[in-house]
Amino acid sequence: MANNNESVSSGKFDIAGFFRKYTMVIALVVVFIIFYFMTDGRLLYAQNMSNLMLQNGYVLVMACGMLLCILTGGNIDLSVGSVICLVGGIAAVMISNNGMNVYLTIIICLLIGLACGIWQGFWIGYVRIPPFITTLGGMFIFRGFGRLVLNSKTVSVQNKAFLNIFTAYIKIPGLDTDSRILSPLVIGAIAVIIIFYSKISSRASKAKKGYRQNSALADFGSAAVISVLLLWYCNLLCQYKGISVMLVWVVAICLIYNFITSRTAFGRYFYAVGGNEKATKLSGINTNKVYFFAYANMGLLAGLCGLLCLARVGSVNGSTGNSFEMDAIGSCFIGGASAYGGSGTIGGVIIGALLLGVINMGMSIMGIGDSWQYVVKGAVLLIAVIFDVVSSRKAS
Repeated sequence: MANNNESVSSGKFDIAGFFRKYTMVIALVVVFIIFYFMTDGRLLYAQNMSNLMLQNGYVLVMACGMLLCILTGGNIDLSVGSVICLVGGIAAVMISNNGMNVYLTIIICLLIGLACGIWQGFWIGYVRIPPFITTLGGMFIFRGFGRLVLNSKTVSVQNKAFLNIFTAYIKIPGLDTDSRILSPLVIGAIAVIIIFYSKISSRASKAKKGYRQNSALADFGSAAVISVLLLWYCNLLCQYKGISVMLVWVVAICLIYNFITSRTAFGRYFYAVGGNEKATKLSGINTNKVYFFAYANMGLLAGLCGLLCLARVGSVNGSTGNSFEMDAIGSCFIGGASAYGGSGTIGGVIIGALLLGVINMGMSIMGIGDSWQYVVKGAVLLIAVIFDVVSSRKAS
């Protein structure tokens, strides 16, 4: 029998709690509206909305891995941009210069990215070298190796088989033709059904066990908003080429890491380490292994991003990946990850990445230079972290 603190909620809608929980979602909507008017509606063109996810795909993939590092205590990985350069450079040279098999190249490159992560994970997890110092060293080392592999040149890739694995658009027979694309709407409708079924089953399970839960209005209202936005986006995809394979890669990675962090015991270890590492260790959890896995995993995802970026741009040079780590870190903190570790979600990371992406795209459409884009992104990141720190102090 549940106690009073675990009982089902009374059903009252907590407005203050709603705004506190969905602060960054509201901010994203506000930024969308602002840039919609400032770009005379061009921001919401089908091509721009399709490119929004594709141009920020690497950020979302990296941010999923970066979140695990941040959860362990506000730690970050500064080397991911350099790993992207190294892996992308190796893939380009192997495919274009040496004519190697595409699938074998992809496997080798992913293993190289994983090896970079294992190298850093060992020093951080088992030798306990501070992550900032370890990954700062890795940033220089991997960037140097990347430039050596490329011989300080730009290497392009035009292999259709490789490009199609990451950049092709999906055509489903019977739904998609040269003049009509319906598959995004069908897939979106299936996703909406899954969202509502998941929400209903979750509420039924909590009610059966007597657990506290949100009001029906809050739960189904948020599900309805998400569903409407999803169908709207799918409709835009129908107007421009359909669903990209790169989008499938990004969605798959986000779903996998959302499951790991929210549904598995191992995923909860990262939150535990960030919340109180000593207590976590005393409870029998191998904290060294948690640190090691966080950075090994980050290396693997950085390797995947190297392939995604190579396929997206079509070439790689010694500067590829510069400041990419900052986009991933910014997405996590803007999306609600705590600067002290122990809190953050994949959903929040997605919101943070989209917020940065909308700012970049909106300012690019307006013709505003890179310098001001850096200023605005830096200000948004600072505001998000200040909000997190102030909120944490008030909660204490």
